Amino acid sequence: MAPLLATSLKGLLFDLDRVAGVGQKVKRALRVLRSFLGALTVKYKYADVSVEIDIDPEPGSADSGDIELDLPKLFVAVGEAAEERQCAVALLIDEIQYFTQKELGALIMAMHQAQQHQIPVALIAAGLPVLPGLAGESKSYAERLFAFPEVGALSEAESERALQQPARLAGVEFDRDALREIYDKTQGYPYFLQEWGYQAWNLATVSPIALQVILDATVAVSGRLDRNFFRVRFDRLTPREKRFLRAMAEAGPGPRRTGDVADILGVKITSLGPLRAQMIRKGMVYSPAHGELAFTVPRFDEFICRAVPKDEIRGR
Repeated sequence: MAPLLATSLKGLLFDLDRVAGVGQKVKRALRVLRSFLGALTVKYKYADVSVEIDIDPEPGSADSGDIELDLPKLFVAVGEAAEERQCAVALLIDEIQYFTQKELGALIMAMHQAQQHQIPVALIAAGLPVLPGLAGESKSYAERLFAFPEVGALSEAESERALQQPARLAGVEFDRDALREIYDKTQGYPYFLQEWGYQAWNLATVSPIALQVILDATVAVSGRLDRNFFRVRFDRLTPREKRFLRAMAEAGPGPRRTGDVADILGVKITSLGPLRAQMIRKGMVYSPAHGELAFTVPRFDEFICRAVPKDEIRGR
């Protein structure tokens, strides 16, 4: 996380320095960045011009080697530089649940420092439903520092608008039964809506797009999802993790009781704690309520039962 973040901040600071001329707080932020990364010759490319600047580090600032101590100092320096330029800095991070606990803790501490200093630094991050829990485990004050709005699946009405409105711009309509079938298959999951809409658009020859077109599209979509969506995620798992998901799939639709999964695996429920936590951290499952587990994406259970032979994950 640190090298990627530092690279983005480097570009940001050079942009601030270039747009507004010489600024002491921008220069200091670059020195703190140099300290953060250690011995560094900063190279920054703006348009077609390559700029190389040797920057002396800022002694005693963000140079301890402990990211939880150093990242807050770097954020404060960057925020002060932005404040000097009368602008704001927004950090956009996707899949933040994959940060380690220490990385997430450092980021939370850095934003806490930014808030205490009242500097214009904002964090907008996206992650799976486990994120509030991970943030709280990392730093207990995270729940007070951040808002965690839920962005879930679309409702049936929202799903219909997502498909119907773009089609109407091209003079095409979806039949009502076709829209119902797509929602039934996608459960409002945005990526799946895109897939069914894409295949239906390619297969349809007349408007309105009828139910039979969606039924035909489902065959193509299922194959694409199996190969390019479900399988790539499933193949990253260990055999033990695969058996865990198989047991979840066999436990039936909807949220599953952890005890039911343990019964299918033939193990004590207490022995599943570490594996359950591991699967949550990997973003494969989440806990919608105490003692329950659900897949983070719809239809994963169907994929496992349909496309994964039992002998692929046999054993205990």
